[in-house]
Amino acid sequence: MRLLLLEDDLILGEGLRDYLRTEGHVVDWCSRLAHAEALRGEPYDALLVDWQLPDGSGLAWLRGRRAHGDTTPALMLTARDRLEDRVMGLDQGADDYLVKPFAPEELAARLRALARRLASAAVPRLSFGGVEIDLQARTAWRDGPRIELTAREWMVLEALALRAGRIVPKPDLERLVLGQDSEVVSNVLEVHISSLRRKLGATLIETVRGLGYRMGQQA
Repeated sequence: MRLLLLEDDLILGEGLRDYLRTEGHVVDWCSRLAHAEALRGEPYDALLVDWQLPDGSGLAWLRGRRAHGDTTPALMLTARDRLEDRVMGLDQGADDYLVKPFAPEELAARLRALARRLASAAVPRLSFGGVEIDLQARTAWRDGPRIELTAREWMVLEALALRAGRIVPKPDLERLVLGQDSEVVSNVLEVHISSLRRKLGATLIETVRGLGYRMGQQA
């Protein structure tokens, strides 16, 4: 998943960024709302938002995004632990609420649960013909046997599986998988998609000429 992390505590922000990257996520970390606004329009799978930031309220920023139709799932990460704060946060745009201090393992687990909800999965595995994908275990099978994937191959597969049936423009998919590094990399995405087709079947990922890539609906 590509995540936007809004956190002004430098030690916490750096720690969360590094931990989530070891979990296989692409993380863009901002310590100011102004920095996050510079990334408006970038594709993200989830927003991780601190409530109190040096240049304003993270909740007010999120509320503004919701008012403009942004439905990107958001988790509030805050020390505000009163019941009325939790209710306000959830009512005004957050999909989840995590009180500091928290273990990064719990945040990672909540993101895995979010990935399952995004895929509208009633069961742990998603099925696409003979291919099965477990978003929690980060594992794929083809006609029974487990298929070994690299970290980047998994990122491509996850990004498309979460958007099954929809065309994902190539620039968006590059940013979802590579983050801001996508600006300096040329054909990395094509290499990973070619490898996934070889491992999981040539028809799993469709190239929509001039538009992008698409995975079919679940079987």
